[in-house]
Amino acid sequence: MTEQSLSEAEYDAITDAAAQWCMRLHACDCTTVERQAFEQWHNAHPLHAFEYAAMLEIWDVADHLPRVDTASLAAVAPFTPRSRLRRYAVAAAVCLLALPLAAFTGWKAGWLPSSYQHFEAVNGLRQVTLDDGSQVELNLGTELVYSNYKDQRQVTLRKGEAFFKISHDTEHPFVVRAGEGRIRVTGTQFNVWKYEDQVRVMLLEGSVQIASDKVHGAEPLSPGMQASYNRGDTSPHVKPIDPNDTALAWRNGKLILDNLALADALPLINRYLNKPVMLADAGTGAIRIGGIYNLNEVNNLVLSLPKVLPVYLTQNQDGNPVLNSIPRKTPKG
Repeated sequence: MTEQSLSEAEYDAITDAAAQWCMRLHACDCTTVERQAFEQWHNAHPLHAFEYAAMLEIWDVADHLPRVDTASLAAVAPFTPRSRLRRYAVAAAVCLLALPLAAFTGWKAGWLPSSYQHFEAVNGLRQVTLDDGSQVELNLGTELVYSNYKDQRQVTLRKGEAFFKISHDTEHPFVVRAGEGRIRVTGTQFNVWKYEDQVRVMLLEGSVQIASDKVHGAEPLSPGMQASYNRGDTSPHVKPIDPNDTALAWRNGKLILDNLALADALPLINRYLNKPVMLADAGTGAIRIGGIYNLNEVNNLVLSLPKVLPVYLTQNQDGNPVLNSIPRKTPKG
């Protein structure tokens, strides 16, 4: 099947499939078998990947639209879940891209953003300017989207790390969504790191409020403080930033490991790897590591670990490198 030979019906079928996969992969009951089937579908044709990526863009915007009474919708225009998602996606795309008047009306109501930007840093650090004038530095492997709504400016940090210098606007607060929490600010400088279910916020200037998606209320953060939270946390863990903290060295293209246990160092290393390194056991995780490394050479760091630490590398059944500690020899006699 080539792109040139596709009929309109085949294009529609691919779009429908992309919408279905988007819905299933965001469902809490999505199974491993389904995810494997999705990977096969996604890689079967370049258009599959293109349509799914486009559907994710729409999903990001639609996720923040007001909830609608589905019963009243069904009474007006009943249709199946499959066609509902497709019509909803198409309607969102039309409002955002094709009908300025409809988009303006949606923006005035606070439903749709007046601008939408998507950024990725793949091969190196990247500096970008958001439509509101805010400056953002992106670490390697970072992906975020920005939406400018009538009542707030909103960033979703999908993965990675970003340093923000936010344009001051008390009437139009800036919100960063990361993991199961959100950071709300008016004008400040701060860093947000997200890896898997972990999120860490470091505040250098201004003030922010950190809130969990699970509870009402927010935790204020002042300059020189940091907060971290994981999946399932109802409130962040707040503490002062250590004066010797090297977490922001990434802005200069460096990864600094200051005598850290491997269990603490690996999340910092793994965010730059396609295949994260695993630990064989808790004893291996207690081994300490230090040094200064270039971000573009982190792959070489993993291969060099057996040369500088009492460890050796194996591979698990998923293809991940595994660090194992070398047993100490028991003295004779």
